[in-house]
Amino acid sequence: MTAETDGADLTDPASSALAHFGHEVKLEREALGMPRAAFGKEASCGYDLVAKVEKGQRVPPREFAETCDRVFPHANGRFLRLWPLALKFAYPTWFRKYVELEEKATYIRLFHPLLVPGLVQTEEYARAVLRGGRPDSLDDAVTIRMERQRVLAKEDPPRLWLVLSEYVLRRKAVGDAAVMRGQLQRLRAIAETPRNVVQVLPENVHGRSNPFGILSFPDGADVVHVDAFPTGYVVADTVPVAEAQNAYDLLKAGALPPDESAALIDKIMKDVHV
Repeated sequence: MTAETDGADLTDPASSALAHFGHEVKLEREALGMPRAAFGKEASCGYDLVAKVEKGQRVPPREFAETCDRVFPHANGRFLRLWPLALKFAYPTWFRKYVELEEKATYIRLFHPLLVPGLVQTEEYARAVLRGGRPDSLDDAVTIRMERQRVLAKEDPPRLWLVLSEYVLRRKAVGDAAVMRGQLQRLRAIAETPRNVVQVLPENVHGRSNPFGILSFPDGADVVHVDAFPTGYVVADTVPVAEAQNAYDLLKAGALPPDESAALIDKIMKDVHV
């Protein structure tokens, strides 16, 4: 159950974007006389996922929508056009505006004292983190987090600057050793990409306690996203944005330079025994 479908009649295709998407899949599949298992094979997924998508109970990955447009003869790209809307309304209401802004940003600066930010988490790390929050649908929560990362793979991706506490790299409470090693490898790959910067704030340097991010755009002022409980929020007012920019500059100044940060990640990775 997603934020949009909470309490909705999922048998009504007009009840949500997810329900509409699923109803359209069912109509096209049945018109072809194609069993769910056969479509699942085309989409590289199981019968269960096809059934739940058709019932508006699961968020379809992008590849699912692409398969619909490929397999259904009269789709004409309809499912890939519907998919962003279905995905958008799968996010919690309070997070949708931030995702829209993130997709438009040309420069993303993130700081987190406790976790690797969701934008750069591996699927296994994300699953371990999200499982702790006991979401209604863990699979949906993981799917929308992974889909959000497509912003980093688009033709003209944003610049990315990460400042992470050393504690984030050393903590053992997220998944197992294999999960942590995979996440460290992902961070190293990000650090090796010329447009990105990864810095580590040493354990002996006092940093901020709250995670936050700053988004910059080709036109218009920066905005700040504060990650809080139970909901995060976006700030656009000039004074708090300037304070966040100053705080981020101080974090960068106190963190290890990029080359030393990469070396520290390598060192920690060697100590992770799988």
